Amino acid sequence: MKTKKKFIIHATIVSILILLIIWIAYGNTDLEIYKYNVKSEDIPSEFDNFRIVQISDLHNAEFGENNEKLLSILKQADADIITITGDMIDSRNTNVDTALSFAKEAVKIAPTYYVNGNHESRVPEEYEKLKQGLIDSGVTILENKSVDITLGDETITLIGINDPTFRMELVDDTMEQNIAHQLVNVIPDNDNYKVLLAHRPEYFDVYAGQIDLVLSGHAHGGQFIIPFVGGFVAPGQGFFPEYYEGSHIKGNTELIVSRGIGNSIIPFRINNKPEIIVAELTKIAD
Repeated sequence: MKTKKKFIIHATIVSILILLIIWIAYGNTDLEIYKYNVKSEDIPSEFDNFRIVQISDLHNAEFGENNEKLLSILKQADADIITITGDMIDSRNTNVDTALSFAKEAVKIAPTYYVNGNHESRVPEEYEKLKQGLIDSGVTILENKSVDITLGDETITLIGINDPTFRMELVDDTMEQNIAHQLVNVIPDNDNYKVLLAHRPEYFDVYAGQIDLVLSGHAHGGQFIIPFVGGFVAPGQGFFPEYYEGSHIKGNTELIVSRGIGNSIIPFRINNKPEIIVAELTKIAD
């Protein structure tokens, strides 16, 4: 009788563990699209319903052969432009060819814009190869640059800044100061609606007041999302981060944080599906 009871207990534990592994594996491969309706009276009328699709933190992940699953879902997002907000590659297991294979297909879907992340800064030789490959593929690289996007006779400005780990020619005491200096030098002096691609959401206080919409990643959705609590840990923010996913507003600035797609140090997520973001601009009356 005791032997039978032990068997039932062991079988139950093993079954629970198997189901848990299946649930975690499914949650790490079940890509989803999450849409945000970004409303502002400063959005030009021509850009009403303009769809900015964001990919972040790919980390060399592949969903299907040659990322066919990711690309299929990306097509469904009906993008006017595609933005990539850093960490296309993973510095611990770098595969530039995988990243470029994805980029070559993404540009066929919509004009594609890219900013770097901290992982690119750790592998300078591979990053140079990545950059050249992206340029050859038709991706616009925004290294402390801005571009205007025009529809009809109206224009918005898309801005990109380097991850502060690059430092570039700036020498600062803190990464926050680095970010602030980059913004001062790159934000154009115009009244256009401004969209910023910046890998790190933790510097929202710096972005706020200068930018209308910020698209970030880096936080990996807090890695493990605890019900009724939130994300568990994020790089740059530590435990229980404030900016691990979703929309955040300060004044006239909205920050959207993508949970991203891939993983890095921790090779799996819990209760935290990889996602593609759709930020649809909506013009509201003045």
